Amino acid sequence: MLEVNSLHPANGDEHRGDASGLAPNPFVHVSDGAIVAADGTQLLLRGVGLGNWLLPEGYMWGFGDSAASPRQIEQVVATLLGDAPAAAFWDGFRRRFIGEADIAQIAAEGFDHVRLPINWRVLMTQQGEWIEDGFEHIDRLIGWCRTSGITVLLDLHGAPGGQTGTNIDDSLGQPDLFLDPHNQDLTVALWTEIARRYRHEPAVLGYDLLNEPLPNEWQHRFDRELVALYKRLTAAIREADPHHLIMYEGTHWATNWDIFTEVWDPNSVLQFHKYWSPTDRPSIATFLEVGSSLGLPVYMGEGGENTPEWLAAAFQLYEDHSIGWNFWPWKKIATHTSPCSVTAPRGWDRVVAFAAGTGEAPTRDEAELIFADLLDALEFGACTYRTDVVNALFRRGPVRLPAYGFTYRGAGQSYGVATPATAPVIRADEGVALRRRDRSETADFTYPPVEGDGHIVVAELAPGEWLEFEVELAAGAWVVSVVTEGGAGQPPDAGAPVISAGGADLETRAAEGEPGAYRFFAALVQERTARVPLRVTAGGHPVTVVRVEIARAAQ
Repeated sequence: MLEVNSLHPANGDEHRGDASGLAPNPFVHVSDGAIVAADGTQLLLRGVGLGNWLLPEGYMWGFGDSAASPRQIEQVVATLLGDAPAAAFWDGFRRRFIGEADIAQIAAEGFDHVRLPINWRVLMTQQGEWIEDGFEHIDRLIGWCRTSGITVLLDLHGAPGGQTGTNIDDSLGQPDLFLDPHNQDLTVALWTEIARRYRHEPAVLGYDLLNEPLPNEWQHRFDRELVALYKRLTAAIREADPHHLIMYEGTHWATNWDIFTEVWDPNSVLQFHKYWSPTDRPSIATFLEVGSSLGLPVYMGEGGENTPEWLAAAFQLYEDHSIGWNFWPWKKIATHTSPCSVTAPRGWDRVVAFAAGTGEAPTRDEAELIFADLLDALEFGACTYRTDVVNALFRRGPVRLPAYGFTYRGAGQSYGVATPATAPVIRADEGVALRRRDRSETADFTYPPVEGDGHIVVAELAPGEWLEFEVELAAGAWVVSVVTEGGAGQPPDAGAPVISAGGADLETRAAEGEPGAYRFFAALVQERTARVPLRVTAGGHPVTVVRVEIARAAQ
C-alpha cells in the first residue's frame, strides 16, 4: 500500500513531516494504489488527446511518410507559402486548431481531462531559452479547462533530440535524446521549468514525462539510460513541485514494461498504449500485474484509430479493470476515427500529392488560398462531429456493440456458458465461443478493417447460454436489436434470443435482417439516464450473435 501525503504549507516552503503531521495533497494524486481527487475520492480518468496541435503528425493531415514529422510538415508549408507566410500560418494554426469551444464540448461529453502532446521546440530553443508564445498556448488551454471543470495532462511528445527515433517525436531518425547528454540536460531543464510554472495549478493533472520512448530495436539498447533519465527527471520535478502526478511510459510504444521494477516516486502512475490488438484481459495482464506489484495505478494513455465497435469493447475492458484512459485523438483532417473531422479545403488534394512527391506544387497564390481555407475549417464549429466515436467510448446509446464487447466481470456476471470453448479467437481465458465470421483462425483488429467478414467476431451460444453488455441510456424510448447469423432455411422466430434489460425480459420480435443475418429487436423505455445491463440469452435454439445495436425509437 502506498499513500502520498505531501505538505502544502501556507508560507510556500515545501517540506515533508512525519505521518501525524501530513496534510492532504491539494491536487489529484495517488493514494493506496489508486488515483484520487484532492478530497480522497477515487477517480476513473476518462480523457481525450489533443494530438496534432502543438506537435503535428503527418498522417493527421493525410500526408505520407515523406511529410510525417513536424519538421517535414513545416518544410512542406514553407516551400508552398514562403517563410514569412508559413510562420503566420503556424501562428494561426496554433490559435485555431484547439479553442475554447473544443474544450467546452469535451467537458460536456463527460471527459474529465485532456492530454496535451508538446513538441519541445514550441517551448524552448536549442540554447535553452524559453519561448513565451509557446507557454501562452498552454496557459490558454489551462484557462479553458479550468472554466470547463476538467484538467490537463502535460505530455512531452517530442523531447530534445527525440526519444523514439521516429516521426512522432520530430527526431532525425534516431533517439538522440539518449545519444547526446546536451539533449538530456535540455529535457531536464524543460520539465523543471514546466513544474515550476504550474506547481500551484489545480487544472494541471500531471506530467507525462516521455511519450512512447525507445520503440523497436532501441528498447533493448537504451533501456538503462531511460531509467536513469526518468529518475533524474523525477528528482528535478520534485524539487520544483512535490504534488502533481508524474506518469512514466514503458518502452516500445509504451507496451514493454520491463523497466518498471521499483517505485521511483510514490505519487506516480504507469502508462501503456493500446492499438489494433485484441480487447481482452490477456492483452493487459502484464500491466495489471506490474501495477499491482508496485502498488501504482495503471493508465491507458493512448488508444483509438479503430472502428466504433472495437472502441466500445476496448474501453469497456479498461473500465471494468479500473483503468483510467485517454482516447487518441480529438481532431484530424478528413477522419472517421476521431470525434472532430476537419473538412479538407478545396485543393487540399494537391497539397497532399505535393507532400507525397506525386504531384506538382500549387502556385503560391493557390497555396495561400488553400491554407487560409484550412485555418477557417479548423475551429470546432466548422468541423463534422462524429457522435458514433464518442458514444462508443462511453458505450452510450445510440451505439453498436460487437459480439465480443460484453462486459469483463467474469463468469456469472458477464457471461454464462455450459461448456467452455477450447479455442476462442479472443478472450480465450473466459471460454465464450468467439470465432471469426469467415472462420479464419485468428482475429484481425487492424484499421481500416480487412475486406469481407475477416474482422467480424461472432459469439456462438448454446441454448441457455448468455452474454451481458452494458450501455448508458438517456431517458426516453429505445430499441435494442440483436443481429444474429442466419441459419440455412431457419425461420427467424425459431432462433429468437431472449433480450433482457436490468434483469427484466423484453418482448422480442423479428425484423428483416441484412444478407446472411437475422435481426431481433425489443422496445425499452428508460425513465432516467443510467447505465443499463443488457443480456442476450439463447432460448431453445443455438444463437450466433454478430452484434448488439441500441437506437432511439422512431417518433
